[in-house]
Amino acid sequence: MNREKAWEILNEYTKNPALIRHGLCVEAAMRHYAKLNGTDQEQWGIAGLLHDFDYERWPEPPEHTREGAKVLRAAGFDEEIVGAMLSHVPWNQDEYPRDRPIRKTLFAVDELCGLIHAAALVRPERLGGLKSKSIIKKMKQKAFAAAVSREDIHKGVELLDIPLADHVANCIEALQGIAAELDLLPPGSVNET
Repeated sequence: MNREKAWEILNEYTKNPALIRHGLCVEAAMRHYAKLNGTDQEQWGIAGLLHDFDYERWPEPPEHTREGAKVLRAAGFDEEIVGAMLSHVPWNQDEYPRDRPIRKTLFAVDELCGLIHAAALVRPERLGGLKSKSIIKKMKQKAFAAAVSREDIHKGVELLDIPLADHVANCIEALQGIAAELDLLPPGSVNET
């Protein structure tokens, strides 16, 4: 179980750059929360990176996640990572409930990372200076990033038992840490390529 192997699997099964970026976003948020919780950043990060790696090949429920779980188990990935991936979708809840910190957190950051990324794309400053209140305002605009489940974001906040603004701030901070990888640095940044 290592990040290099996870990256290889992600790229083997996922060709869509947007899905790869989403995996990177969720990985960053998971690592951030693992650090805050004093737990295994590598394990949590890999769970985030790989949570949707099988989506292109198996987009329909219940194959999405279940087929991926077979691939990860065959590759020797930790069952905690496999269980987290399985738990983030509704069709596996009976067998893989969101009853552990890694599972709760993966569910909580998944949709929110998508919304933050979408919001950053339409800002001239990208992720630079992005604040929680801007994302919360975007959440209220149903037409903006309409595919992002606001209901799941709220359920995730309940699972983590923290205020929405704090959760959003944590995820923004995590994504700002990989802004260069996401091509979301503010214009004129030193690290801009």
